[in-house]
Amino acid sequence: MVATAATSAFIPVPSPSPDSGAKATAKKLSNLGGMKSKSAGSSGGLQVKANAQAPPKINGTSVGLTTPVEGVRNECETSSPPPRTFINTLPDWSMLLAAITTIFLAAEKQWMMLDWKPRRPDMLIDPFGLGRIVQDGFVFRQNFSIRSYEIGADRTASIETLMNHLQESALNHVKGAGLLGDGFGSTPEMCKKNLIWVVTRMQVVVDRYPTWGDVVEVDTWVSPSGKNGMRRDWLLRDYKTGEILTRASSVWVMMNKKTRRLSKIPEEVRGEIEPYFMNSAPVVEEDSRKLQKLDDNTADYVRTGLTPRWSDLDVNQHVNNVKYIGWILESAPLPILESHELSAMTLEYRRECGRDSVLQSLTAVSGTGVGNLVNLDDIECQHLLRLEDGAEIVRGRTLWRPKYAKNFGTLGQVPAESS
Repeated sequence: MVATAATSAFIPVPSPSPDSGAKATAKKLSNLGGMKSKSAGSSGGLQVKANAQAPPKINGTSVGLTTPVEGVRNECETSSPPPRTFINTLPDWSMLLAAITTIFLAAEKQWMMLDWKPRRPDMLIDPFGLGRIVQDGFVFRQNFSIRSYEIGADRTASIETLMNHLQESALNHVKGAGLLGDGFGSTPEMCKKNLIWVVTRMQVVVDRYPTWGDVVEVDTWVSPSGKNGMRRDWLLRDYKTGEILTRASSVWVMMNKKTRRLSKIPEEVRGEIEPYFMNSAPVVEEDSRKLQKLDDNTADYVRTGLTPRWSDLDVNQHVNNVKYIGWILESAPLPILESHELSAMTLEYRRECGRDSVLQSLTAVSGTGVGNLVNLDDIECQHLLRLEDGAEIVRGRTLWRPKYAKNFGTLGQVPAESS
């Protein structure tokens, strides 16, 4: 009795009522293999004590009592909570481990933020390529990283890659100044009047081509050009060294999007753009030499059957001006492309073309060196891009220098604002 009382003080055992004990006993006995239970009142019935501790035996073998699922469920619901021991009072180790891990990760993050240093100087430069306005709001500056798919066989960026970067910075300049309407580089007033910008002349001087992984910094600004034109200049540098790589100057006019005719600059549009004009000279000295008109007799190389793809069209439904450069170089002789690199280019855009146009590219090499192009120093070529019916699209002139030459020429600078 003392031992039983002491045990029950630490491990309480519920005392079932007599009725429930008899019913439970009857149910357990009913599940004995090969045995049938009899009522407790029958003579000669099997008598089982409610507090029996040893399991019954048949022929010396212990027989387990199976309890139906419902009986187990009811028994769990009505039983008292498990006894409070040292083991089940310990905390949940998985939750404790997760809390410790979270604390260590948070501490590590804070430590890295306090002791963080960039491993490369270009890691902090305009990481999203958004650009910013500098020099009292007149110059827009944007950085570009040269990607692997933007380089060619010479392991350097192509001229088309550089031209795309110039065009992208120009559009972001309009956007950064808050002048971007619904059109492609058009201001809100231009959109109201169905006007778009079209380039008429482009001059580019390449002193050195960047390569894969280089970061270039592009500065661009706008100036007036005549009564109804706008000039846009670009200066492209190596971000790490500050070396000027490319200079470009262009002239733009307005065209009616519906009639496809050139238009004067309305006063409302002039009021939008004039506050951003800089009174500065072109970053590239204008080449006033007249561009020659080529034909089948004066051209040395002709490439026919050039057709625009759907991806060559811009949102204004005409071929992007950068695509023309690729078509012009389609007729450049292969020996020049292999031994020389493009150092300067002048283009005059005379007509737009659409997706149904079929074009021809003509090239003439100036001088008397057509048969010995590899051994020439500087080479000048004349170009013409035209429709099959003879209508001129672009006239051009290119200058080529031997690859890896160091004759970079005079470098330009960002102009200071005129007083």
